[in-house]
Amino acid sequence: MMLLRCFLGGFALLFLACTSPTAPAAAPPAAAPSPEFQRYWYAGQAELSRYRLTQSRYGALHPGEAVLVFVTEDFLPRQQVKFEGGKTGEQPVSVLKMNQLRRFATGIYDYSLNTSVFTPVSGTGTLKVVTTVQDWCGQTFSQLNRRGKQYHLETRSYFQQEADQDQDLPADALLEDELWTRLRLAPTSLPTGAIRLIPGTVASRLRHRPLRPEPATATLAPYTGQDFQPSQPGAALQAYSVRYAAGSRTLTIVFEAAFPHLVAGWDDSYDSQMQLGGQTVGSREVLTTRAVRTHTLRSDYWQRHTPADSTLRRQLGVTGFGK
Repeated sequence: MMLLRCFLGGFALLFLACTSPTAPAAAPPAAAPSPEFQRYWYAGQAELSRYRLTQSRYGALHPGEAVLVFVTEDFLPRQQVKFEGGKTGEQPVSVLKMNQLRRFATGIYDYSLNTSVFTPVSGTGTLKVVTTVQDWCGQTFSQLNRRGKQYHLETRSYFQQEADQDQDLPADALLEDELWTRLRLAPTSLPTGAIRLIPGTVASRLRHRPLRPEPATATLAPYTGQDFQPSQPGAALQAYSVRYAAGSRTLTIVFEAAFPHLVAGWDDSYDSQMQLGGQTVGSREVLTTRAVRTHTLRSDYWQRHTPADSTLRRQLGVTGFGK
């Protein structure tokens, strides 16, 4: 297949230079989902949403932007990479991929965060999660690969106490990072009540907490607040909330009850105190990271890389962070 290169530069769209070797999956998997699902997710376009971000960091709240990119693509389950054609010795599966990108500034310096999640459309367990965090101090990398009954976790960090680590985590625990793709596929399948959850790779990295399954309580209920709004007036919203038993942390994702379950935004509340370089940073005060959707469009963005295509950035509202 022809190599397609996409570059959505500058902060506002939050993308680093990237390559998109193939378009999103052109056909549904063998166990075909509903016609409505096929029309939306197999039309050769991604869904892009921009969010006004308030990010908790170092005991304070910082303005920024977030972008969620959802798109289907063909994925090789053993190699756990995007299928680009040719003989591979394995059958690709259709996945719903989410790229969650955030950028914000703390004082003089910037943070850039990027998480990618690959969840089979068939509803089986998420195959891969990758997170990178860059700031003016350095960068870190985390990757989870599903291997049978375990997730293999690989982390690389410039912090001495974290350094390079490899370990296995049980795959019977749900990943916080896959909540986003699962609610887009089938929100009624999200577990409620007492659950075991592997916290999100971004939250764990920013708090310098090791990744491991933790007990939590999950609820799914109609959203009755005013902070988040649907894409269409009067559309019903739902809220999926996870409260961890330890750490005073609660994550709530608000999304539209009707298909395609567009994400209206999220709250992530926790105390900001952490151990960094042998010192305690932040405070015990509980602060809330919040992302509120402002724009959404559908586009084959990986092909929109000419100067003229910058008009799409304005349509998406990504003209600068904190605006």
